[in-house]
Amino acid sequence: MPAGQVNHNGVGPTAAMVPTYPPPESEAEESWVWAQIKAEAHRDAESEPALASFLYATVLSHPSLARSLAFHLANKLCSSTLLSTLLYDLFLHSFSSSPSLISAVVADLLAVRHRDPACASFSHCLLNYKGFLAVQAHRVSHHLWTQNRRPLALALQSRIADVFAVDIHPAARIGKGILLDHATGVVVGETAVIGNNVSILHHVTLGGTGKAVGDRHPKIGDGVLIGAGATILGNIRIGEGAKIGAGSVVLIDVPPRTTAVGNPARLVGGKDKPARHDDLPSESMDHTSFIQEWSDYII
Repeated sequence: MPAGQVNHNGVGPTAAMVPTYPPPESEAEESWVWAQIKAEAHRDAESEPALASFLYATVLSHPSLARSLAFHLANKLCSSTLLSTLLYDLFLHSFSSSPSLISAVVADLLAVRHRDPACASFSHCLLNYKGFLAVQAHRVSHHLWTQNRRPLALALQSRIADVFAVDIHPAARIGKGILLDHATGVVVGETAVIGNNVSILHHVTLGGTGKAVGDRHPKIGDGVLIGAGATILGNIRIGEGAKIGAGSVVLIDVPPRTTAVGNPARLVGGKDKPARHDDLPSESMDHTSFIQEWSDYII
């Protein structure tokens, strides 16, 4: 594009510089993250003209993060009978009427940007990360569920599962600062609870153990890391800051700051004196530090 020219989408060389990451603590997180997303979208529209119209329609034409996300989710999840205009109004009303939803959105954006080395920008997460999008759509379906709009909540859950390959029951309660890394095949049951600042990889199941009704799904504490392909079954508790190794099948409580590995899962260091770690695994994303201790234990 020649110097000084502005294209038909209003995207031109006057785009703002992308702010420095991480955000300064003195600024409000939501406004800072939204400014970052817009600056990144400007930059990407200039460097890749094929995306300019998409970026303008999805990000740059909107005055707020809530409107941009509502528009994007509506277009992702619409169908021939569940129209994008209806979904846009639904998402926007939910975000506008419940400020905690947008607060959680911002916390999730920061979590993904901080923990996933493949996440190059906030705008990349907002536009392309299906784990992030699935969680935000679930937050709205859960909002509907708590308002006793359950048929609509279940219909939205079905579309989320179809589009993102993530199946979270609308009644499940999820905290903020959540990373669903890759996300494909994640299943979360009706009475499951996931705390704050939790990281979950693909093909994780938080499920029940049979046909029993009532409170029957796992409770995941703050700061937990759950590795790829792990299965956690029943009304058990995974303590704050615990780590679940990839491929593990967990059927018992896991104490805080310990690691459970295997099928069936056992505690690294043994159940009487399990090894404990000081770091927060959901933040460090360290999946392998337990291997030497585990090898010593099983030998």
